[in-house]
Amino acid sequence: MRVASLGSGSKGNGTLIDDGNTCVLIDLGFTLKETERRLERLGMSPLDIDAVLVTHEHADHIHGVGPFARKFKRPVYLTQGTYSNSKVGVLPHLRTVNCHKPFMIGTLAIEPVPVPHDAREPCQYVVSSGGLKVGVLTDLGHITRHVTEQYSLCHALLLECNHDVEMLDQGPYPYTLKQRVAGPHGHLNNEQAAGLLADIELEHLGHLIISHVSEQNNAPHLAEAAVTAMLSGWQGTLKISNQNEGFDWIDVRQ
Repeated sequence: MRVASLGSGSKGNGTLIDDGNTCVLIDLGFTLKETERRLERLGMSPLDIDAVLVTHEHADHIHGVGPFARKFKRPVYLTQGTYSNSKVGVLPHLRTVNCHKPFMIGTLAIEPVPVPHDAREPCQYVVSSGGLKVGVLTDLGHITRHVTEQYSLCHALLLECNHDVEMLDQGPYPYTLKQRVAGPHGHLNNEQAAGLLADIELEHLGHLIISHVSEQNNAPHLAEAAVTAMLSGWQGTLKISNQNEGFDWIDVRQ
């Protein structure tokens, strides 16, 4: 398997997961033109994507989904709540996701994971193929027991480190927005993300990608320091996904 990112942050998100037979795009927050540009950078075209999975209806995750699906006739998978509460429009091939039931897209096994976030019916995804498991976990306000269980045996993990508590507290956001971001249905701070790493099995984790880092309320070195403190003796690779470039293809192996 391999995984790459078109970009990660409040201005747009998109994650590609490909096992050589099936390729899915998780979220799409960019315009059509920008999406095609970012795909080309990764050696991909829109027609290489077999399906789009959506986590929730916030614009940085769904803005480009409707135009992309209509132009390239790609199926879109999302929860009923996400579809009902979104502005994605008419989709040529709509597939409704049950947050509690796994499903297949081609050769990829998809495990939806419900998460606490301020959206209608949000979920994140764990994608498996050939004994390998890639987890995408962003946009949640706290770690539930179910989340810990579902992400415990990943070979690659994209993990939200949205904000540093002190930077958010002293930053430019209005008080109400600070409360939302830091609340139980907001976004993970660096310490919360690190806490998950303390509770999951790291033996199989070959790649950890810090994701959805706030440009206003966090700094890459702070996020890295927080998670590294929980990785003593870990032999994998650590990367940080950014807003402008995401990250290039990572090969995921056992």
